[in-house]
Amino acid sequence: MSNVVVVFPKPEDAKSIRNLLVRNGIQVAGVCTTGSQALSYIDGLASGIVVCGYRFRDMLYTELKSQMGPGFDMLLLASQRVLAEKGPDGVMAVGMPLKVHELIDTINMMEGALRKSGKRSRQRSPREKAVIEKAKRLLMERNHMSEEEAHRYVQKCSMDNGYSMVETAEMIISLM
Repeated sequence: MSNVVVVFPKPEDAKSIRNLLVRNGIQVAGVCTTGSQALSYIDGLASGIVVCGYRFRDMLYTELKSQMGPGFDMLLLASQRVLAEKGPDGVMAVGMPLKVHELIDTINMMEGALRKSGKRSRQRSPREKAVIEKAKRLLMERNHMSEEEAHRYVQKCSMDNGYSMVETAEMIISLM
């Protein structure tokens, strides 16, 4: 089963979607209310599905999608007006008002596609997490970054250079 992360700006909406998914047999790995929380959360996962709304306090779904790793797919829950706009490629969508069977069927289809494509859910090892945390601490101390800024820096460098976050963190540590 894939890691499903629910991201909505209102905590009650996020919890409602989580409860709906759990009642229908879909395990939810986490619930977040901002895009940066979601990015930090999925950083510890190798792959999964992000079920989200259109806008968060800190970013739009398009920015979240652009910063997610390649092992993650996105399912956007939004109004028909939002869905009519052209969004980023690779974003699945379910229109509002929400039909439970459409949501569940879409997530099951996405999970099947993740399994078929070989994107397996894998947690990072404690060593890998420690390397990433050490690189973030160094960036925070030396460059006066917040934890969120340090995380985004490591993630962006990783994506820009085609390396995993662990490899990028190791490079940062060796350079500093």
